[in-house]
Amino acid sequence: MTTTKRAHVHDRYGWRAWLGGFFSSSIGLKWLMALTGIGLLLYLVAHLIGNLKIFFGVDPVTGAYEIDLYSEALRTLGGHLVPKGSVLLLFRIGLSLMFIIHIGSAVALTRRNLAARGKGRYDATRHYAAANYASRTMRMSGTIVLLFVLFHVADLTLGYANPDFVYGAVHDNMVASLSRPIVALFYMAANVALAFHIYHGAWSLFQSIGTVNPKYNSLRRYFAVSFAAFILLGNLSIPLAIWTGWVS
Repeated sequence: MTTTKRAHVHDRYGWRAWLGGFFSSSIGLKWLMALTGIGLLLYLVAHLIGNLKIFFGVDPVTGAYEIDLYSEALRTLGGHLVPKGSVLLLFRIGLSLMFIIHIGSAVALTRRNLAARGKGRYDATRHYAAANYASRTMRMSGTIVLLFVLFHVADLTLGYANPDFVYGAVHDNMVASLSRPIVALFYMAANVALAFHIYHGAWSLFQSIGTVNPKYNSLRRYFAVSFAAFILLGNLSIPLAIWTGWVS
């Protein structure tokens, strides 16, 4: 009995063993979801600010579209110190890893929750006192967002879903893609789902990392609503402007 106990303690010794145990626990998975969620939220802000350059039109000096210049600036990050596109590639790899970790943590937590509930149904009607519509549909909105991201990459990054795609011509690619009604509607519907996902994520990330205080619940809700609304309105403005011909 003593030997077994000592071996068990020894297995948990050291910061590497502690980290492995922590990030495989439910609390650790929630931390991973929260930290990667923060990174993804910051990316959404940066991505939206860049995309809004489509409203800036043509640069008077170069004669090129502002959003095309922005795209070229991303590809030339690091100047002549590194190969062209290498810094952007690193950003994309980091973003992809955050996305994979975020989804993987969500799937693992969902499986654990389902296993903890058991296979039987609830005897009484389930009441959602604390949960709201966004939290109850988190998995659904997350699935829609994932499908949207895959299509978005195929449409405006790789060009497979855009028959008029031209590498580097971001403005024209966006106009060609979002001028198609079905694509514009899909983008807008997906961004509504994204807004629900963002709202619940921004609301719950503080709870996931254990920094919740009831006194600040109203501020948390205000932050979640404001952040989701900012991303939603910004993202909706682009397909609407292109679809209506304001941007052409």
